[in-house]
Amino acid sequence: MLQIDLWKRVLIWLVCVTGLLLALPNGFYTRVEQSNDAAAEIIAQGDTPERQALVAQWPSYLPSSLVNLGLDLRGGAHLLAEVKVEEVYAARMDALWPEVRDALRPERATVGSFRRQQAPEGQIRLKISKPEGMPRALELVRGLANPITSLTGAGGNDIDVSGQGDIITVELSEAEKLASDDRTVRQSLEIVRRRIDEVGTREPTIQRQGADRILIQVPGIGSASELKAIIGTTAQLTFNPVVGRGSDADAPAGVGNKVIPSLDEPGTYYTVEAAPVVTGEQLVDAQPAFDQNGRPAVNFRFNTSGARKFGDYTADNIGSPFAIVLDDEVVSAPTIQSHIPGGSGIITGNFTIEESTHLAILLRAGALPAGLEFLEERTIGPELGQDSIDAGKVATIVAFIGVLVFMALSYGLFGIFANVALILNVALIFGFLSLIGATLTLPGIAGIVLTVGMAVDANVLIFERIREELKTAKGPARAIELGYEKALSAILDANITTFITAVILFVMGSGPVRGFAITLGLGIITSVFTAIFVTRLLVVIWFERRRPKTIEV
Repeated sequence: MLQIDLWKRVLIWLVCVTGLLLALPNGFYTRVEQSNDAAAEIIAQGDTPERQALVAQWPSYLPSSLVNLGLDLRGGAHLLAEVKVEEVYAARMDALWPEVRDALRPERATVGSFRRQQAPEGQIRLKISKPEGMPRALELVRGLANPITSLTGAGGNDIDVSGQGDIITVELSEAEKLASDDRTVRQSLEIVRRRIDEVGTREPTIQRQGADRILIQVPGIGSASELKAIIGTTAQLTFNPVVGRGSDADAPAGVGNKVIPSLDEPGTYYTVEAAPVVTGEQLVDAQPAFDQNGRPAVNFRFNTSGARKFGDYTADNIGSPFAIVLDDEVVSAPTIQSHIPGGSGIITGNFTIEESTHLAILLRAGALPAGLEFLEERTIGPELGQDSIDAGKVATIVAFIGVLVFMALSYGLFGIFANVALILNVALIFGFLSLIGATLTLPGIAGIVLTVGMAVDANVLIFERIREELKTAKGPARAIELGYEKALSAILDANITTFITAVILFVMGSGPVRGFAITLGLGIITSVFTAIFVTRLLVVIWFERRRPKTIEV
């Protein structure tokens, strides 16, 4: 006889009810989304009556997780950026120059005087006055080399030092360049992600493509130019010693120096040392604020090492000017009046409140190690996304209705049981997608539509097997029992092979392919569950109540 234990029945219905509850918020998408956004704003920015009203749109005792809509459904911006990894080489050499200078100074009796020469970016060239001291000079500079921290470059040094005549050349080794390129792209990827997260955008896609490219897709943002404004700014904050001030942008800077314009004073240019005292990488916090005159500003705070460097420099250079440089523009160039301990300060300028807030976001997220060149940019409007949603709805509904009608006409009452299971199957798919915070794209909708067609396959196998058993003059109970038992292996084999394909697509694919794989894989799991357990439970409950002498399938 057909029999399912009570605890199994309770567990089956519990799974179905849980899936329905998790899927429920997606039926009221806009209302739940507004409620969730308002709740997040209350935590971040404080409570207001308007936000409370939006939160109240959805009961707190119900689940509020939604299936996130991808770029092709919500609309948004698409960028493909190339990281200019070569810029890091020059920055590394500028940072190394003070160490080279400090290493050679005590040996002037041996190497003579030395001076940095003009050189291609990514190189240091210096000329010594005593060529006979070249071996000693090379020994000292090579002593500044560090081991390469990568598997491919293990055992090598990060710099190559060579000498010819009275010229010493220092540059990054090839192995270090490869390691540096990888670190630069990884760091850029993380900083881009942090900047976008700071703005509060939804479910962005940020991933590496190739050796030095980053794919950025952000749903819900207004345009590609808006996205570029968020991530394209390097926001590099440095504190540089001031060499001079003037009005000529083309004035010779001297080796190791550079001429940069003033942010607030048009026509004013500062000559500063290229090697900074402290950089924005040593910042631990930056917040929008107001100066003593009530103008928008940005408060900043260094970490322990940055605070120590900043304090030591201000203590040793009282009376000397220093420049606060942001993205190669001098924000301020005050004269050091006294020792500044603690490692905190304020950036003032002609900022609006929005500009100071934006600058604080960029500084908190960190500076991009290198510039980005945008190779491809697209803006997808919400109207196109809505068209895609509407088309997906139509496709899903048509497939759904077609399957429901076919099953009802082909298998009668058993077909209706299968239809109930199919409806629960779709609800379970959306429930699981909401639970894991998945992003639904057009290929994902295609996966759901495909699942709708595949979901009844298991029921078809079971019902056809029951028909065969009924032809052997077995009783209805025994025919149903044997139908489920004999069809089980075929159902599992078919779905396991399809599930393996979905896993391979997820692991090997990217973007839309992974979205298709997720919905297909979840659909396979839920369809097997509903076919083997839900449909069977419905049949058992009906059979226990009616006790039919004959059945038609």
